[in-house]
Amino acid sequence: MCGIVGLFLKDKSLEPELGRLLSDMLITMTDRGPDSAGIAIYGAEAPGFAKITVQSPDPARDFPGLDARLAAATGVTVELAVKDTHAVLTVPEASLEAVRAALATVAPTVRVMGAGASVEIFKEVGLPRQVVERFGIAAMAGSHGIGHTRMATESAVTTLGAHPFSTGPDQCLVHNGSLSNHNNLRRELKRGGVTFETENDSEVAAAYLTAAMRGGKDLGKALEGALADLDGFFTFVVGTRSGFGVLRDPIACKPAVMAETDRYVAFGSEYRALVNLPGIEEARIWEPEPATVYFWDHAKAA
Repeated sequence: MCGIVGLFLKDKSLEPELGRLLSDMLITMTDRGPDSAGIAIYGAEAPGFAKITVQSPDPARDFPGLDARLAAATGVTVELAVKDTHAVLTVPEASLEAVRAALATVAPTVRVMGAGASVEIFKEVGLPRQVVERFGIAAMAGSHGIGHTRMATESAVTTLGAHPFSTGPDQCLVHNGSLSNHNNLRRELKRGGVTFETENDSEVAAAYLTAAMRGGKDLGKALEGALADLDGFFTFVVGTRSGFGVLRDPIACKPAVMAETDRYVAFGSEYRALVNLPGIEEARIWEPEPATVYFWDHAKAA
């Protein structure tokens, strides 16, 4: 049992409130997952630059001077903003992969949580309230985001095992459920060049969608393919640079509820996650259908 939340804003005037709204939604789901929690925020982009969110088990050792060490190794300017056990590196977009590669040598105990033009991912062991307070999530602005509070069933309780999982630029996934064919899929994806950080089945789901989108599918089509290729019980909420998607398996035994107004689309494992959203009393509220893709995209709306 885990708790999932997601919020996709249509109304730009709500963007300064994204972190606060998502934090409240996730804290409401605390009793569905006391082991670890995490949130992905899709915030403002700086043209020509990308962000890498990293985590360290010993930030006092790893983060001081990390920007200078990476700059010396790659020859590009790196900006560093520390947030507790995480830090956000801002780098030239064209040098994103070079900086990621340099991290393995310059700071081998640092792990990448996510990277891209807009996404920042913060996750740690602990209750949702503790996690969102540690990273100042409530003060963050953005266009959309997803969150997860975990009750571990398939793997150890660690920072790397917490959700969201990110396996591609500006892509991440949160999952409630259990996949039965994740070992076979992992082997197939590895043969295609995909690397994994954990043994978690949810990371396999994220990597499957990343591989599908690299092959030219948009998020909606990638989710349609997941219905044929993923076995087990699952509810997914997925974020991309401009998109937000929801998918439940054909049996749909994991709880889910959605709400939509002219200002936003929201997802919660239970309705109580949505009750404090603005205008919720006028929202269209429904339970997402089994084996049905729900997909919104800012780029297509523009």
